[in-house]
Amino acid sequence: MVSRGRHGGAPTREDEPRRDERAEQQAPAPQGPVLPPPPPVDYGVFMQGLVQAMQTQAHTQAALQAQLEAHIVLMSGVL
Repeated sequence: MVSRGRHGGAPTREDEPRRDERAEQQAPAPQGPVLPPPPPVDYGVFMQGLVQAMQTQAHTQAALQAQLEAHIVLMSGVL
């Protein structure tokens, strides 16, 4: 037998709001000013900046690695 009732066995009424509808009605209104949508993204400029940042990071990492190796060589001569 198909039952239209909820877990407790009480039948649902057509004019009774469902739980999720009541939860939406009780949601608080947003506070503060409504912000305009963000400007559109120029993905070409974004990708150029990303590539430049990655190249800078690679150069910095290579320079730090060279400094570390020079420091290790220097310190091994001291000991």
